[in-house]
Amino acid sequence: MNSYDKLKQHLESNQSTWLVTGVAGFIGSNLLETLLKLNQSVVGLDNFCTGHRYNFDKVQEQVSEAQWNNFTFIEGDIRSLDDCKKACDGVDYVLHQAALGSVPRSLDDPITTNENNITGYLNMLVAARDAGVKRFVYAASSSTYGDHPGLPKVEGEIGNPLSPYAVTKVVNEQYASVFARCYDFKTIGLRYFNIFGQRQDPNGAYAAVIPKWVDAMIKDEEVFINGDGKTSRDFCYIDNAVQANLLGATTENPDAVDQVYNVAVGDRTTLTDLYEEIRILLEKRFPHLKGATPTYRDFRAGDVLHSLADISKSETLLGYEPTHKIGPGLDEAMDWYIDDLT
Repeated sequence: MNSYDKLKQHLESNQSTWLVTGVAGFIGSNLLETLLKLNQSVVGLDNFCTGHRYNFDKVQEQVSEAQWNNFTFIEGDIRSLDDCKKACDGVDYVLHQAALGSVPRSLDDPITTNENNITGYLNMLVAARDAGVKRFVYAASSSTYGDHPGLPKVEGEIGNPLSPYAVTKVVNEQYASVFARCYDFKTIGLRYFNIFGQRQDPNGAYAAVIPKWVDAMIKDEEVFINGDGKTSRDFCYIDNAVQANLLGATTENPDAVDQVYNVAVGDRTTLTDLYEEIRILLEKRFPHLKGATPTYRDFRAGDVLHSLADISKSETLLGYEPTHKIGPGLDEAMDWYIDDLT
């Protein structure tokens, strides 16, 4: 039995109270579902800026009535310190997912990105510290590696940030380090690498590539690839991200705390190969995709060309073992994407 299986077994019979910020979003709602299934008590905070109320309906369908009654929702904004303090009251663990994602969005509106990702993050740190929570786990980002050319990406070697969004994520890590030194406040940062899976929003200008492409392919619309298609990413299925959050929150290894970790699978896929994998999976249900090809256009400002994670630190200190690489993850997610989009 691996570390995560042991943890889940323990949680099923030992209830704690968890705060999930951004709980109506993609990653937040998956954390909510997993925690409720493990009989945990969950407080959720969201302002529905990018999250959706219907994600709660989807989660409720997957859990028992008794488990759903363990969920308390607070509609609030991390930019309000009072909202953050209310949400942290009586909480054991904080899983801070609330943020404004997207490199292009940050280039279009750096001020709002800063307000959410730095001011909002600092509010959460202060509120969680003052509430005496056991552990503060926050969503960091692979964008922190910036222009560092090395592959695979190793936690201790970062370059210059390439977007306002990346700047905010660097600052998050710096604040966490300062709070550890100045207040002995226990944090863990998770540098997500291209997370995908169920309840990932395909709509809007800043939608992630996989749901956006699936949506376009099903509708027989043009699919655009920024650049020559050789750009590569370490795509990571949502179950892996959930695992990392729970392991990070509960680890009893003193060497594991006040650290940042890559959350990925340690493998990379080019955008052209990703397109083809999705096309083949969808072709079984949508014959019009036979022989379909994408449209290539200019590289997008702020993007890095290649991303590949070294996950040895996560494996060694947290006991992290990703369960899904890109193929199995797409297989598992595709039915949900199709059902949601048709």
